[in-house]
Amino acid sequence: MPLRSDWRLQREGLTVEYLGRLLSRTAFNPVLTLPLVLLARYTGQGQALSAGYSKQLKTIKALLYLGLAHHISNWLSKGVSNNWTNDTYDWNKEIVVVTGGSDGIGKHIVLFLAEKGIKVAVFDIQQMTYEAPPSVKYYSCDLSSATSISDAVDGVRADFGHPTVLINNAGICYGEPVLSASAEHVRKTFEINVFAHHALATHLVPSMVAANHGTVVTVASQAAWIAAPRMADYAASKAAALAMHEALAAELATLYNAPKVRAIAVCPNATKTPLFEGFQMYNNMFLYKLEPETMAEAVVKAVLRGQSAMVTLPVTGWYMFAGARGAPLWYQVGLRKKFKDVLSAWTGRIVEQREDGAKDGKQE
Repeated sequence: MPLRSDWRLQREGLTVEYLGRLLSRTAFNPVLTLPLVLLARYTGQGQALSAGYSKQLKTIKALLYLGLAHHISNWLSKGVSNNWTNDTYDWNKEIVVVTGGSDGIGKHIVLFLAEKGIKVAVFDIQQMTYEAPPSVKYYSCDLSSATSISDAVDGVRADFGHPTVLINNAGICYGEPVLSASAEHVRKTFEINVFAHHALATHLVPSMVAANHGTVVTVASQAAWIAAPRMADYAASKAAALAMHEALAAELATLYNAPKVRAIAVCPNATKTPLFEGFQMYNNMFLYKLEPETMAEAVVKAVLRGQSAMVTLPVTGWYMFAGARGAPLWYQVGLRKKFKDVLSAWTGRIVEQREDGAKDGKQE
């Protein structure tokens, strides 16, 4: 299950995301446009050609300036996010913890990592739905229980050593309106989507800080930016997880003197997994449901780069939803109302721990 090249068409088909990558590497690539501008200005043949194609030259110059602005912005973002430091990862020695790695997105994250022979510890309440590769070990873990998390951490340390990468992938959603959502379900949502992130960080990040080496990945959601009807607790929990992640990233550099510990936030739209069965949304080249492999691949590629980052899938969500927070109220409020039916037919599968201790996969 090798990682796909960015040049290949997405599994979802032709999308703005794919077109954007192509344009960034071609038309808006200064490596291609700068030589053309220089030739047009400093060579006799180029000057002769540009005299007859002045409009085309203006277009090339515009592409050059836009491309430079884009690449400089990305360079600054990369530098600031990574505290202007570089680090090296030896993937024969790194140890990765993936929560919710038994199925769905987590399953594909684990398989992509295992393809490279990377040691992976899966923390999940349900048994793995696939045969574990040789470098993968499963640890039964109820992420709503601090004791269960502690036991799983002790287990992976005894078997592998101190984990160097934490991927907080597990999540839960009940899809209930505010006034009919049970207190138990709201509590469970925050326990798994937020409190587990804090518990795992307190267990695993100190050794990363001590070594000034490691990565923390938070799989949040675009719901962290735009709360829709029937998603109040889920959106609130994802917003909390994202805020906690951002604060931790700042603390690593300013409070703990660990500038090389990386922080990767991932904000996807809905994916085609059992959790979001029946989730209704637009399906076009701008907004679309992600294949779980696409989502997992983006996470793994970001981890393998060894750099802090914000991964948004599809990227249009950054402008439509994250940008909504700075938009006028008429846009923000109207946008939330437009999503009133996205969970009206939701039948997502939830795997949780019953009070008798048994593991239960059920429709909510």
